[in-house]
Amino acid sequence: MLYHNYAPSSGKGNSPCFMTLSAFSSVLKKKSTESIPSFRFDETLLTTAEIKELLQSLSLSTRIVVVCANPSTVREIMLAADDLNMVSSGEYVFFNIELFSNLASASSKEPWKVEGDTDERNERARRAYSAVLTVTSPAPEKKEYLEFSDEVKRRAQTKYNYTFGKGEVVSTFVAAFYDAVLLYALALNDTLRQADNPRGQLDGAAVIKNMWNRTFQGITGEVIINANGDRVASYSLLDMNPSTSKFEVVATYVAANSSLQFIENRPIHWAGGRTSPPPDTPSCGFDGSLCPDNSLPVYAILSIVLSSVVVILATLSVFIYRHYKLEAEIAMMTWRVGWSDVLLPGGRLRGSMHSLARRYSSGTAYSDEVTSLAGDRQVYAPCGFYKGCRVAIKKVDKQRVDLTRPLLLELKKMKDLEHDHLARFYGACVDPPHCCLLTEYCPKGSLQDILENDTIKLDWMFKVSLMHDIVKGMHYLHSSDIKSHGALKSSNCVVDSRFVLKITDFGLNALRTSEKDARAHSYWTRMLWTAPELLRMAEPPPEGTQKADVYSFGIIMHEIVNRQGAFWLGPGIELSPKEIIDAVIGSCLRPNTTYNRSCEADDAAELMRRCWAEDPTERPDFGHIKGAVRRLNKSQESSNILDNLLSRMEQYANNLESLVSERTQDYLEEKKKCEELLYQLLPKSVASQLINGQSVVAETFEQVTIYFSDIVGFTALSATSTPMQVVDLLNDLYTCFDSIVENYDVYKVETIGDAYMVVSGLPERNGTRHACEVARMSLALLDAVRRFRIRHRPLDQLKLRIGLHSGPCVAGVVGLKMPRYCLFGDTVNTASRMESNGEALKIHVSPTTKALLDTFGTFKLECRGEVAMKGKGVLVTYWLLGEIIDPNAPKEKAPLVKLQSQSKNSGSLSHLTPFRQRLDHGSRSSSRRGSGVIFQKQPDVTKLEKEAQPILQLIKMQRQHSDPTEPVSNGVTDVEEFDKDTLSNSISLNVNSVNHNNVMSGQPKVKLKDCQMNSIGNHKANKIGNNNWIPKLPTASSFDNGARKVNECLKDYSSVPLLSKADKPNDSIV
Repeated sequence: MLYHNYAPSSGKGNSPCFMTLSAFSSVLKKKSTESIPSFRFDETLLTTAEIKELLQSLSLSTRIVVVCANPSTVREIMLAADDLNMVSSGEYVFFNIELFSNLASASSKEPWKVEGDTDERNERARRAYSAVLTVTSPAPEKKEYLEFSDEVKRRAQTKYNYTFGKGEVVSTFVAAFYDAVLLYALALNDTLRQADNPRGQLDGAAVIKNMWNRTFQGITGEVIINANGDRVASYSLLDMNPSTSKFEVVATYVAANSSLQFIENRPIHWAGGRTSPPPDTPSCGFDGSLCPDNSLPVYAILSIVLSSVVVILATLSVFIYRHYKLEAEIAMMTWRVGWSDVLLPGGRLRGSMHSLARRYSSGTAYSDEVTSLAGDRQVYAPCGFYKGCRVAIKKVDKQRVDLTRPLLLELKKMKDLEHDHLARFYGACVDPPHCCLLTEYCPKGSLQDILENDTIKLDWMFKVSLMHDIVKGMHYLHSSDIKSHGALKSSNCVVDSRFVLKITDFGLNALRTSEKDARAHSYWTRMLWTAPELLRMAEPPPEGTQKADVYSFGIIMHEIVNRQGAFWLGPGIELSPKEIIDAVIGSCLRPNTTYNRSCEADDAAELMRRCWAEDPTERPDFGHIKGAVRRLNKSQESSNILDNLLSRMEQYANNLESLVSERTQDYLEEKKKCEELLYQLLPKSVASQLINGQSVVAETFEQVTIYFSDIVGFTALSATSTPMQVVDLLNDLYTCFDSIVENYDVYKVETIGDAYMVVSGLPERNGTRHACEVARMSLALLDAVRRFRIRHRPLDQLKLRIGLHSGPCVAGVVGLKMPRYCLFGDTVNTASRMESNGEALKIHVSPTTKALLDTFGTFKLECRGEVAMKGKGVLVTYWLLGEIIDPNAPKEKAPLVKLQSQSKNSGSLSHLTPFRQRLDHGSRSSSRRGSGVIFQKQPDVTKLEKEAQPILQLIKMQRQHSDPTEPVSNGVTDVEEFDKDTLSNSISLNVNSVNHNNVMSGQPKVKLKDCQMNSIGNHKANKIGNNNWIPKLPTASSFDNGARKVNECLKDYSSVPLLSKADKPNDSIV
C-alpha cells in the first residue's frame, strides 16, 4: 500500500488517505495471515527518485498495489511505474482509492491528462493508467441530489466567493456531511419521543444508540448504519476504456445486499494485453525460489496433513451444526396453525366433484370475498382465510394426530417447499377435533373441471402450456426431499386466478384419507391414473414412485389433448372404471391415441405411449419430458401461460372480479383523500363525527387560552413586493409556524392574511395546561420570527405582535359548504384586543392568563401598566418575557421544540427548531389588520424632519393620482393638552373599529378624542393642538387599490413624528 500522510513534524495530523487505508489494512489483516507491506510518504516532499525506490521495494513482495494520494501524485507514481516496466509487463494492478472526488468531474474521467503538460508525458500517463482501477463513491443521480449540488454551488459563490470551474462538481463528502446532520436530527427526535427520556437533559448515549441499526433515505440515496455505528457505503469500480481513454464504471458494490454487481458489456481491461487478472504471486515466487526445488519439504507435508485434519474437523462440525439446526427447526414447528387463526365463512362448502355456486350473506369482508368470488363464480373446495391469505381447508379424518419424528420432518419439508407450479402448503392444524391441512386456494378449480367445461375453448398452445406447467412442477417435486407425488391426477392439478397450473395433494400421506371401499365407484375412478405395477401390488407404497408419476402424467396428457375424460378408449366404447382397471392389470389396456389425427396430436401421442410404457424403466423422467413438451409447441411461442393468454383473457375468464376490486380500491383511495383533507380543515374528533353522519353540536369550554398575532408593517411590505413575493413570504412564515405549532397541545384555528389564531384547551380539554402550552408556543414563534429571513428582503426584520387571553368560549362547526370550526365568545374579542394593543416582538398577556401562568412558577412576566381597551375599560396587562426551566423540577413530556437559552434583550428563551419542513398548501386571502407606530422613547425631532422629506414627496405624487371624487373631510377635534417633550410609549389603532389612541406616560397628558368614521374602513385624522403648538393633519385619502395611505405633516409642523401606514386600502391610519 502506498498512501500520503503528513510528516509528524508538520503538526497537521493524519491525512484522509491515512484514515481510509488504516481501515482497509485492518480488514485485510483479518482476512489474510500474510503481512501487507505499507509505505507512507509526504507528497509535499516526495521526489521522482523516491517514488521509484518505493515501487522497487513493493515489487519484491507484491503484485497488487493500493494507492491513495492527490491525483497529481498518483499520476507521477504511474509514470514512474511505466518507467520501471511495471505496466507493460501486465503483472501489476494498481487500485487508486479516490473517495474525495466525483465520477461526474472531468478530472475523474481523464486523470492521466494534465493541461499544460507535454503531449509525450500525457501519452505515457494514458498508457500507464491502463493498469489502474479506481475505487470511488458512486455519484447519486437523483433529482434531489442535483438540486442539492446546485444549492451548494450557489452558496459557495454567495457566501464564500468561490466559483466552481467547468466540469467541477460537488464532492460527495459534502452530501455525506448533510446526511450525517440528518442522521443526528432523526436520532435526536427519536430520543425525545421515547417515554423513558422526558424533557430535560439529553442522554448522549441514547442519541448514539438511536443512530445504530438504522436505514433512511438521505440526499445521497439509501444510508445504512450498522450495529457498530458505521455507515455501510456503496462503491464504484472504474476502469479506463482503451477506445475512449476515459474511465467508466465497470462494477458497483451495493451496500444494501453486500453484493458486487458488474456492468453488462463493460469488461475490465487488463494491462499488458492480458484477458484475465494477473496472479497475485508469480509462478516461481517473488524471488524465483519456487521453481528449482519440486520436492515437498517436511513442513509442507505437515501442513497438508494438518490441513486435511482441519478440513475433516470442519466437515464434521458443519454436519453436526446442520443436524442440531435441523432438530431445532423441527422443534419450532413453524407449520403449526391454531384453529382460532383460521377465519371461516358461514355454511359448509362441498368439494370439486360437486362444484357449488353459492352466496353467503355474512357481514364480514372475508366471508363476502370467499363466498361471493366476484359474482356467481364457483367455489371448488372448502376455504377460509389464514393471515390474510385465502386457503383451501382439507380435513384430516383423524380425531388425534400423533406427531412422530418422521411426520414432523415431513411437515417441515412441506413447509419449506416453494415453487411456482406447486400449491403452497401453509400449515396443518392438529387441534382436536379440527384436524386439517391448509394449502393455497386456486379459484379457477381443478384441471379436470376446466377440461369438462365446454364453455372454455382451449387451443393447442393453451393445452401445451398446461402440460408444461405440470412437467415443471413435477420436475421440481422429484428433485426435492418429497421425491414423488403418488396420487397425480387431473383433479389434483389446480389453476389459480392467473391461469397458472399448480400441483397439490402431494406428501403427508399419513394424514390424507382415501376411499378404501372397493365397492364404491369413486374408489375405482381414483385408480384410473395409477400405474399398473402399483395396481398389481397388494400394499402399494402410499407415496408412489417417480416412474408411476410419469405414467399418471401420460394419462393426464391424454385428457388434455382429447378432452374426453380420463382413460377414454374411443367413440362408442363404454367400460366402467373397475373394468378398465382389470384390463390394465390383465391385458395392458391403454387409452385411444388414434382418434385425433393431426401433426401436433401425433407427436403428443408418441410422448404419451412412452410415458405409460408397461416397463417402468422405459419411461422417461420429467427432465426429458420437459424438453419434449416444449417441442410440441410448433409455433415456438412462450410456454408461460400467463404471457400467452393476455390477448385471450376476455375469452377464457370473467374479469368482473378484477373490475370490482379496482373500482373498490379507487373508491377507498378517494375516500381516504377526502378524510385526510377533512382532518386538515377540522379537528379530528369533529371530523370523525361528520364522517360517521353525526351532527356536531356546539360545545362550551370553561377555560381555554387564545393566541392572536399579526405582522407589524405588513401592508407596507406588501406594497413594495410583488404578489408572488408576498405569497412566498407567507408560505415560508406559516410553514415555519406550523412546524412549531404541531409540537404543542394546541389547535390552529385559522390564518387570515398575516393574522394567525391558535387555541389550546379545545376540542380536547387539558386542565390548566392550555395557558402553559400557548405561552411556550408563543415564545417559540417569537424566537423563530427573530431568526426568520425574508427571501427578497433578507436585511429586513419581520416584527410579530402577539396577544394572549384565557377564558370561556363556545366552539362549533359553522356552515354546510366549506364548514369551519369557529370560536365564539368575549374571550375571542379580548384576545384580539390584547394583540392589537400590543407591541412588535412582544407577547401581550391579559391578567387572566398571567394568573394561570403564575401557577406554573416558571414564566417570567413584566407588568406593562394600565391599558385602555375598547369595551374593556382600563386593564393592567403584562409582557411575557420567557420561561426559566428549573433542572430539578419534575420532568414533563418533551416537545420537539426545546427551550435552550435566554435572550439578552427581552428575556425570552430561544428554541431549537426541529429539523423538518412542511409545505402548507392552501390559499390565504382575507382582510388585513391595521398596524400602528410604536415609540419606545422620546422621538428624535431632527431625525424625523429628515425622514419626513421623502414621505412628503411621495404624498404629493400620490395625491396627483388619487380619486378626485372621494370626499375629504375637514372635521377635526381639538386637543386638550400636548407635550411633545414627554411623548412616550405607543400609539395604536384597532382594525375595523372606531377606537381612540392612547399616549401613555407617567401622568397622561395627551387625550385624543374618538376617531370619527368617514367611510367604510376610513378614519378621519386627529388634529393635535394646544395653546402653543397646533399641527394640522389632513384627513387620510384613499388611493388606488393596494396603495398606502399616509398622513401628511405640514412643513410648519415637520417635528411631528410620522405615524405609520395602513396595511390595506380603506384601513384606518393615525
